[in-house]
Amino acid sequence: MTKSLFPTDIKLHQKSKLLEIQFSDGKTFQLSCEYLRVNSPSAEVRGHGGQGGVAVTGKQDVNITGIDPVGNYAIKLVFDDGHQTGIYSWEYLYQLGMQQ
Repeated sequence: MTKSLFPTDIKLHQKSKLLEIQFSDGKTFQLSCEYLRVNSPSAEVRGHGGQGGVAVTGKQDVNITGIDPVGNYAIKLVFDDGHQTGIYSWEYLYQLGMQQ
């Protein structure tokens, strides 16, 4: 992803538990809340200081309750299970969309 790619629209569909993101290259991704939660970039999930992370399971019903901007490069997602420590950069969200 080039640095010029950024979201042009972000919509949360709470009823269907999807985060829809349209990027400046025209690609649109619908990422499930479960997919975003289990792939959180947080240290809790990814691991601290090179140690292995935690496999997150049982999140089929998780939903997003808040989206907070982080500068001009990312968002922080607040999940209804209390998780809110992952910062999702535009690049990471794009990668998740391409890999789903």
